[in-house]
Amino acid sequence: MIDSVSKVFHDKFSAEPLIVRSPGRVNIIGEHTDYNEGFVLPAAIDKAIYVAISKRNDDVIKLYAVDFKEDFQCTISTIQYSEQHWPNYIIGIVDQLKKKGIEITGFNAVIDGDVPVGAGLSSSAALECAVGFALNELFDLKLSRLDLVKMAQKSENEFVGLQCGIMDMFASMFGKNEHAIRLDCRSLEYEYEPLQLGNLKILLLNTNIKHSLSSSEYNVRRQQCEQGVAWVKEYHPNVKSLRDVTATMLDEFVLPKDKLIYKRCRFVVDEIERLLQACVHLQQNDIKSLGEKMFRTHDGLSKEYEVSCKELDFLVDAVRNNPAVTGARMMGGGFGGCTINLVQADAIDGLIAQLSPLYHQATGLNLTAYVAQIENGTSIVQ
Repeated sequence: MIDSVSKVFHDKFSAEPLIVRSPGRVNIIGEHTDYNEGFVLPAAIDKAIYVAISKRNDDVIKLYAVDFKEDFQCTISTIQYSEQHWPNYIIGIVDQLKKKGIEITGFNAVIDGDVPVGAGLSSSAALECAVGFALNELFDLKLSRLDLVKMAQKSENEFVGLQCGIMDMFASMFGKNEHAIRLDCRSLEYEYEPLQLGNLKILLLNTNIKHSLSSSEYNVRRQQCEQGVAWVKEYHPNVKSLRDVTATMLDEFVLPKDKLIYKRCRFVVDEIERLLQACVHLQQNDIKSLGEKMFRTHDGLSKEYEVSCKELDFLVDAVRNNPAVTGARMMGGGFGGCTINLVQADAIDGLIAQLSPLYHQATGLNLTAYVAQIENGTSIVQ
């Protein structure tokens, strides 16, 4: 990938580029906890976005996306949202620099990568982190990794127009080989937890479906969580989010008012606790117990938080009693995307061969599989 992106850059711009790699991510456990100020447990993976870049003497930005075989050009002074869509993840970073009063010249850049788009592995966050890191290095801006993460999130919120959390960018920038990151979504304090999988590998099974429910139901879930917090807050004024709420509080102040809102809030409170227990399992290298927690998380997401779908449930149920599979769950916001599975390395090919026809028969859809390993975060590679 480094050689190919370098060659394309040479062919297009006849210059020697700086090349930065920024990885996609998986989230081991901790779903829908981020906007409730809980914890998440992401890890960077060995699929990444590569940006080859060099300075210009004017204020022109010239971009080329290898995947789309598309060029894009604008100037720093005339940045605006592009209908091509992919350039927005790059020029949104420049927009953030402008808002901070940080001056740079124009630049040439070529973008390539092997993070599957639309699989829920955060290719967009990887691109934003790669561009921010590259510009920081190229123009010696002296921004910290955390500065770059916050800038990438603001770029996606304000320029691209997606109200995402900070987890994806954080995992991409701060990833560490053979470790997951326990990220406190309230304080942004973090710790590395050992993730030594031995003869297991991470298998991602893509449902190849994205239900239209996802954004509207996501907003409904947020509102339900906020309502539960408001009811508890009447009796416990110091409570700010579900992070501060206990199961006993929910039993006392939410369950008598609304069983559905209770069910939603109870999942989040339990999931925050489950993640903290999972970190203890990682410290003890108890991957079996981690896997059991992953299955339990899936059941909660499916039946309590109700953000799964029949395709995701099918894939988790199909591996639930397979001795080669230690844990599995849906990953991400829900209603489509991937399941994450911890599978014995020598059983992966057979499992994919077994599941693919069964999945097609049950859903009419093709199953796509990716094997991922835990890797380091954003870095210069050339």
